[in-house]
Amino acid sequence: MAADTSLQPARDHLDWPFYGEEHRALAAQADAFIAGKGLGVIDHHDADAACKALVAKLGAAGFLRHCVPQAYGGVSPVIDSRSLCVMRETLAYADGLADFAFAMQGLGTGAISLSGTDAVKQAVLPKVAKGELISAFALTEPDAGSDVAAMACAARRDGDAYVLDGEKVFISNGGIADVYTVFARTGEAPGTRGISAFVVFADTPGFSIVERLETIAPHPLARIRFDNCRIPATQLLGAPGEGFKIAMRTLDIFRPSVAAAALGFARRALDEALAHAKARKMFGATLADLPTAQSTLGEMATAIDAAALLVARTAWRRDVQKLPATREAAMAKLTATENAQWVIDQALQMFGGRGVRVGEIVERLYREIRALRIYEGATEVQKLIIGRELVKTAK
Repeated sequence: MAADTSLQPARDHLDWPFYGEEHRALAAQADAFIAGKGLGVIDHHDADAACKALVAKLGAAGFLRHCVPQAYGGVSPVIDSRSLCVMRETLAYADGLADFAFAMQGLGTGAISLSGTDAVKQAVLPKVAKGELISAFALTEPDAGSDVAAMACAARRDGDAYVLDGEKVFISNGGIADVYTVFARTGEAPGTRGISAFVVFADTPGFSIVERLETIAPHPLARIRFDNCRIPATQLLGAPGEGFKIAMRTLDIFRPSVAAAALGFARRALDEALAHAKARKMFGATLADLPTAQSTLGEMATAIDAAALLVARTAWRRDVQKLPATREAAMAKLTATENAQWVIDQALQMFGGRGVRVGEIVERLYREIRALRIYEGATEVQKLIIGRELVKTAK
């Protein structure tokens, strides 16, 4: 199916002082690209092919340059969180797979941008920016999701190489990615202090796709395995034992953009609900004339703006103030995803029976939002992060 371009997201929030003229220009460019059918036909029944095509199109259009630093083909000297948020909100409004394809190019190589050697950066980042390489982020394991310290995948030093053994699961882009950022236990210290990060190319002997996974909102997803997988020591990111810190720094950059994607879904749900309510005839008027509907629409709009403020504050704090934003990113991710789930549920309810029909936009949104409350840290984990940071800074 072609991305539905009959509606475009509201842009009032980009007039807030958190954003600059460059962000408004980027939003206008992305809107024009989507309205001009730049995303093409997106086949949700073949997520692999769809995502490969979307990465190529987004790369050719120059949008993936926002996922890497300027020195390696990017737009900004360092990755700009507000630009990521603008792009993800815009793409999510149009189609969830388009947002996914964009986001994974950044998340999959964020650790490389932060901690890779110049040689590794030169080999990977320019091609990622052009859409010529597809990337993935491999952290989660069968028994180590929220509890990263339980990681079992291991890497041992062997001369001028590291040898990886173990499994990762729920790896987005698993099966289509050309390059993976992989986190493995190297044992410098107990718990998270003994984890390191590596770059692994998909054609490396000992790397394999064990299982492809199906979810309620289809996208490329897999369980992957390393069996005596030997990689050069030059593909270590940062120093041994720094993997957890690198992973958290990467997530701090991209968590606000997860919240922005949720905003895109929520804004689309509100706009669909408004259009439906104004057209739906009932009780001698329209659904939009009923006080109950107006009240619900008012709550939906307020929930969206509340989340949008947290997203903007977080990205601005990182980009402009150059301050840590771990707590703020968790607040934004928690609020935006939970609020979006509620907004979309209300929109579907407003559509009645039509809302649960496969193929309806609100039905698709209902499936797409659910995963955002889990990945890059489930809602419950975000609450723990916020509480931990509060305790840490309490006088």
